[in-house]
Amino acid sequence: MTFVPSKIFFTKGVGRHREYLSSFELALRDAKIEKCNLVTVSSIYPPSCKRISIEEGLKHLSPGQITFCVMARNSTNERNRLIASSIGVALPADASQYGYLSEHHPYGETAEYAGEYAEDLAATMLATTLGIEFDSNTAWDEREEVYKMSGKIVKSFNVTQSAEGDKNGLWTTVISAAILLP
Repeated sequence: MTFVPSKIFFTKGVGRHREYLSSFELALRDAKIEKCNLVTVSSIYPPSCKRISIEEGLKHLSPGQITFCVMARNSTNERNRLIASSIGVALPADASQYGYLSEHHPYGETAEYAGEYAEDLAATMLATTLGIEFDSNTAWDEREEVYKMSGKIVKSFNVTQSAEGDKNGLWTTVISAAILLP
């Protein structure tokens, strides 16, 4: 039996609670995926997979359903500590080829920086599989231009959640996820 997802949606959330596990549960609720049994998988964006809205995606989920996802997750109970979770996405121009998803879970990075980093990771992984020549020492903005100018990478983006640790020391958890559907 072969299962290749045909639809994907992206979500993110943040949760705060005195218990670590409960803060994760609240982040899942904020992301609207708490009722699923999540199974994390590696980072391939399936060929010909259609991106759908979170509203459309949620219609395909049932309580208790085994649901495949790529998830970035981070937690802290340190007051004011900046955390982030980010999913980077890179899609090839040829939709019949696979793309890449990356997960990044940093401390001390803004949402913008973490998102660009995750996007860079995904685009670089895709570029290397497509044989695009580039200088890995150049800045992301320059490499992004090279990737897109090659005509082989059509789009890259990120979905990022950041938060500061709770000022009273509660656990703070952030998640970003790509939900893969049949």
